[in-house]
Amino acid sequence: MFEIVRKEVLNPSVSLMEISAPYIAKKAEPGQFIILRTDEKGERIPFTIADFDREKGTVTIIFQKVGASTEYLDTFNEGDFILDFVGPLGVASHFENVKKVAVIGGGLGTAIAYPQAKKLHSMGVSVDMINGFRNKELIIIEDLCKEVCKNLYTMTDDGSNGNQGFVTTKLEELIKGGEIYDLVIAIGPLVMMKAVCDLTRAYNIKTIVSMNPVMIDGTGMCGGCRLTVGGETKFACVDGPDFDGHLVDFDEAILRSKMFKKQEESARENHRCRMEGMNNG
Repeated sequence: MFEIVRKEVLNPSVSLMEISAPYIAKKAEPGQFIILRTDEKGERIPFTIADFDREKGTVTIIFQKVGASTEYLDTFNEGDFILDFVGPLGVASHFENVKKVAVIGGGLGTAIAYPQAKKLHSMGVSVDMINGFRNKELIIIEDLCKEVCKNLYTMTDDGSNGNQGFVTTKLEELIKGGEIYDLVIAIGPLVMMKAVCDLTRAYNIKTIVSMNPVMIDGTGMCGGCRLTVGGETKFACVDGPDFDGHLVDFDEAILRSKMFKKQEESARENHRCRMEGMNNG
């Protein structure tokens, strides 16, 4: 059993949980993930490690309520226990011979981009961070991001925070303005990562993306997280989640991400109906 030692609501649909998991915290690195199960009837849910504290023995996850399982997880509070919490899984991010990097987070992907920026900053790398959200109400962990980069640019689709535009808008503006990046890291929705890679390809800038397709066992056995990279089949859980963005077949990944949309919507609706029945009882 793993205790929730801290819970914070970041916006109406996103929550942060700090979990007591000393053995995982001892070995965790940016880029890796965990798989948790709330209880014996719960499904296995993968979450990227948003942060970790080796001294406290805690691992932080940040999640969005997008389905029945994440909505149920959000009913847990500080002092509650999660049944299973397994990790660290996946290949840790590796950064070599880089002096200036642009780290890009889209929506919830900002929570995954943050530990990458934090690691680079600790290595003495100059980091520009670009985060994108639909509107200012959805902005998360802005203060934390400011601590781990030289420049932070927070963009919104509607301009409600005063900076309208996509992350690619700001990235291209910086490149055209003379910024020279050894590396770009892009983490967020598939369409956003694809757009970033299309842009950086034109400027011949190496780009790493974090791929998070459906994962079940986290060991490469089920094949649910397969994707095509450089014409070869890879498994995000054991070969990634980080990949060369210029080699990823994003069109295939986007198509596969929609395969279970109807089932996910049905499960979420049934979960809501049961919860409403309990509340009214």
